[in-house]
Amino acid sequence: MTARLSNLPPTRIEKLETFLIERWCLLRIHCEDGTVGTGEAGVHGWPRPTAAMIDEMKSYLVGRDPSTIEHHAQALQRHSHFMGALVGGAISAIDIALWDIKAKRYGVPIYELMGGKTRDRVRCYMHAKGNTLDELVADAVTRKRQGFTAIRFSPFAPDYHLRKSFEEWVSEAERRVGAVHEALQGDADICIELHRQMNPAESIALGQRLRKFHPYFYEDPMLPDSPAMMGDVQARSGLPVATGERFSSIFQFQELLANNGCAYVRPDVCLCMGLTGSKKVAAMAEAHHVKVIPHNPLSPISTAACVQLDACIPNFALQEYTGESDPPKRDMVVQPLVLKDGYLEVPDAPGLGIELNDTALARLRLREVVTEPPIGRDGSVQDW
Repeated sequence: MTARLSNLPPTRIEKLETFLIERWCLLRIHCEDGTVGTGEAGVHGWPRPTAAMIDEMKSYLVGRDPSTIEHHAQALQRHSHFMGALVGGAISAIDIALWDIKAKRYGVPIYELMGGKTRDRVRCYMHAKGNTLDELVADAVTRKRQGFTAIRFSPFAPDYHLRKSFEEWVSEAERRVGAVHEALQGDADICIELHRQMNPAESIALGQRLRKFHPYFYEDPMLPDSPAMMGDVQARSGLPVATGERFSSIFQFQELLANNGCAYVRPDVCLCMGLTGSKKVAAMAEAHHVKVIPHNPLSPISTAACVQLDACIPNFALQEYTGESDPPKRDMVVQPLVLKDGYLEVPDAPGLGIELNDTALARLRLREVVTEPPIGRDGSVQDW
């Protein structure tokens, strides 16, 4: 480290400002000494109410010492009867920004303050997509050629909710997974994303048919509302379950782990109480011999925060990465993290290792999205 905490001059939080861009809620925290920290809230389906929650928290934060990160999180979470995703997302954005501030004041990356570096680069998985089987296979092969050694995809066609029968549904899923597995020729791990679109009995039956393809993980095979049932799905499907992206507290992960509900935990650093909460989740998972695959469907701020976590935990497995070479992500930061051969390099710059691009922030806007769930043949709401 370049300085001891006692040698740093005191400073106070001066103001908070939020930015609503695409589906994301970004945060900047300014301190009186000029240090600026950046964070992101993970409730990407509801950016406006998340920003409003952060705005409500200003009255507590402004004027306070930015260094007591855990204390502020406890105060903001426990002063009210209400918890949940909006609260967790807002506190996560604040937590990440305060870690950014603290590390910048020391002149070191965040991971140096969270136990030090355990690796120099972070293995990523990339998404493959395609409306048809041929399109899916072609995209998966393209991702392999780009250097990715793990590729995630849905076994379902986009019109899965219009299926005529269960047999039609699972047979098509089996064909899609088999075709990708054959096309990759063992050069990349396949990662199966069910996106909570099956009930436990259905996902168990499908999992048993997919065992022969040896998927690296079987993600969200059911809604994450019953850890005991998730444990049953993992045991009976015979596949390693990855889940947890919707959790906003360490207690939800504790119950999941106690029920042997997964082989991989998926904390979202922008939802599960920030870097502080996610580091706790990783430690609990380590004690259960479970590895960590952070959830990351958001902006480059989320990616940078994930890499700081990945860099300082021993039980890291994979990092979700959705690409940041195209706008608007490409334009949001001054200098993006370096991606090489399917790995993100762990930066050595202070704080998060990235800075927001003010020019881009001035012109980027919230993308209005009307949430419309898929509707089945019988008119019922399906999960997307």
